[in-house]
Amino acid sequence: MDNRKLLNIELGRVNAEQYKELPPSGIVVVLDNIRSAHNVGSAFRSSDAFKVDQVLLCGISAVPPSAEIHKSALGAEFSVPWKHYDETLDAVRDLRQQGYIIIGVEQTVNSVSLEKFVPEPGKKYALIFGNEVAGVAQDVVDASDFTLEIPQFGTKHTLNVSVSIGVVLWQSRKFSNFNK
Repeated sequence: MDNRKLLNIELGRVNAEQYKELPPSGIVVVLDNIRSAHNVGSAFRSSDAFKVDQVLLCGISAVPPSAEIHKSALGAEFSVPWKHYDETLDAVRDLRQQGYIIIGVEQTVNSVSLEKFVPEPGKKYALIFGNEVAGVAQDVVDASDFTLEIPQFGTKHTLNVSVSIGVVLWQSRKFSNFNK
């Protein structure tokens, strides 16, 4: 059995310009005051992997160009469109006007467990990920249509935001058809 690692050329990936021509996924990632530029870079990299339409960087979140973002994004900051908002609530208002369902990824009294989340075809979703210490701001949670919670089984009650982004994006895209 051939179990060798594939060469990059064998993976059939698109380049940054081809990425922008792919059909939209209907998913936007919103970063609510992310402190670490490395976490922002990781968000870009996961967003590229799961064909997110746009990353919205809010508040203190670092923006490209940035050596720290590039170190973990590995160039994904060039393929995934992005925009900066001074206030996360302004991003939420704009997304709502564009027809997005607003989802805070946060542990709340009435949060939906991630494995129960099945995106509806044809709907657009904005996934909001919060600050490494404070999480998604309460006013942003209040403005969300609902919240998603990643089930966890250990002693810690949170995951690193960059890990959370990958987990939630995988669940959000697992029922959709990837264009290969």
